[in-house]
Amino acid sequence: MASYIDPGLQDKFESLSTELKNCILERNVKLYTLQDLIGVLEEIVNEAES
Repeated sequence: MASYIDPGLQDKFESLSTELKNCILERNVKLYTLQDLIGVLEEIVNEAES
């Protein structure tokens, strides 16, 4: 499964660092809304804190 970034979210996604974008893409997620993006970012933060 490949990751999908909704075209309406592309600008926000592109504003992230390359490392963070790669981390998100490696998760094979589908991001349709800003809430989807925030959810994945929260997962990454929680994993980093563990």
